[in-house]
Amino acid sequence: MTSWTTRERMRAILSRETGTIRKPHAGRLRVALAFPNTYHVGMSNLGFQTAYRLLNEAEEVSCERVFLPPRQELNASRNQRAAAERLVSLETQTPVADFDLLAFSVSFEWDYVNLLTMLRLAGLPLRASERNYYHPLVVLGGAVTFLNPEPLAPFVDVVCVGEGEVLVPDLIREVARSGSRRELLEALSGRPGFYVPSLVDVSYDEAGRISAITPVPGSSASVPVRKAVAKGAELGDPPSTTVFTPDTEFGSRLLIEVVRGCARGCRFCWAGYNYLPVRAFDAGRVLQIAGAARPHASRVGLVSIALCDHPEIERILAGLAAMGYHISPASLRLDELTTPIVAALRDSGERSIAIAPEAGSDRLRRVVNKAITNEEILERASLAFEAGTENLKLYYMIGLPTETDEDLVAIRDLTAAIRDRMLRCRRHRGAAGRIAASVNPLVPKPGTAYQWWPMDAPAAIERKTKRLRQLVSGLDHVYFSIKSERHAYYQAMLSLGDRRVAGVIEAAERNGGQWRAAVEEAGLDPDWYACRDRTADALLPWHVVGGGVPERFLRREFAQGVGEGVNPP
Repeated sequence: MTSWTTRERMRAILSRETGTIRKPHAGRLRVALAFPNTYHVGMSNLGFQTAYRLLNEAEEVSCERVFLPPRQELNASRNQRAAAERLVSLETQTPVADFDLLAFSVSFEWDYVNLLTMLRLAGLPLRASERNYYHPLVVLGGAVTFLNPEPLAPFVDVVCVGEGEVLVPDLIREVARSGSRRELLEALSGRPGFYVPSLVDVSYDEAGRISAITPVPGSSASVPVRKAVAKGAELGDPPSTTVFTPDTEFGSRLLIEVVRGCARGCRFCWAGYNYLPVRAFDAGRVLQIAGAARPHASRVGLVSIALCDHPEIERILAGLAAMGYHISPASLRLDELTTPIVAALRDSGERSIAIAPEAGSDRLRRVVNKAITNEEILERASLAFEAGTENLKLYYMIGLPTETDEDLVAIRDLTAAIRDRMLRCRRHRGAAGRIAASVNPLVPKPGTAYQWWPMDAPAAIERKTKRLRQLVSGLDHVYFSIKSERHAYYQAMLSLGDRRVAGVIEAAERNGGQWRAAVEEAGLDPDWYACRDRTADALLPWHVVGGGVPERFLRREFAQGVGEGVNPP
């Protein structure tokens, strides 16, 4: 049952949308595409919007969207009186349990709990082992599948590992071909890019480390599952906003991907390793899509890890400017701060730029393979301010290998030097501008050179954040935001965890996200996952999937990336 209030809320949302896709259910595969967060967050996610388009491009599929209800409805759903209300789709308010497939697009570890909440609200058993052919097939996709799907493995039937342009057509084809659910799971498990957790066994040794990852006897599964990567014509059109709505983080802004991948090889960067090879989308198609979207959007967000790796980026920027777009890149690599790029952004109306020095010292930047010096950073900052940039956002990390107090002081000194350049460049303009610095503890990510590295203990991160706050407290025109050490600690547990972490996620869903209580209930030690040296582990949880980067290469990068004074494995 769905309340009148919920239906009216959804109809109001739909009335503000442009580009909504509506297809009859009859005779089609019915897919509920779920984003495990609110509408406001989900519709800001380009991957989710792309999956919506790719699924509905198939004539035989009718795909509708599902989101986590707003906080007020979510709180009410926990009351016994509201227990009868079930999760429904946005387009037709159809109960999620009535669909053939429930496909989750998950980008962030913190949404794992929300995935379970949505299963509960849909009236579905949380664990895949407790569901049967009367229930929708639960499919997991999104950025987390590139990294480590294991904490969610007990809850899903199928994990789509890789890029949607390849995976969506294959999934639809196999569903149409297969008779029973068992037959479908067997068929998918034998194809690249599809991981069926129920057909893979994981064993542990006495120390709790993984000792074996093997297919279930008699199954067609193979491990590791090879990631699906779009090549050539498979890449298709550049992913872009399908549904425009003012009810998102970006408002009615066109988001469009211009380049996929980055070849710079920063040792901490999961996106740089996992979206290889670098592929540029056709500049002509980028501009055609932008032209068609112009009646619905006045701003365009260019999505990429390495914007200027596109060989025709200046043509793209000039074409967008000629259409009257206000152009915003998600962030810019420091070597992308060139006069033509900054001038094009300024002329379109953009007054803020985001860059990532990552560290304050040249030495520590070399450790993480960030090949740029403080002198070059200051030169690029001056260029940006002189070209009309008013505000700069800086991204730093703490807890990097070999970090010392001198490196924390270097963050303060570099930021102060950038601030001084800003004040000098903007003095004659009558407004000082603003620098916002965001600082995050290093959370080692699967599939990177630092996947074996132990994260700093929360107490150590707390000491560093306290020290950094003291160092920067007197900087005028600079605003520092430093992420909580506990937040990063539990994020690391989820990022680096195995199937046993599933019990913690279940407990956190029941208790409203109280992670300390959840780990105690589940009987797990978060330190063992987040802060343990894994260099002696032959197998890691995420070895169920193949990221495409050879293990020997990552080992070599790790040895180089632990820096001076640390013994590599």
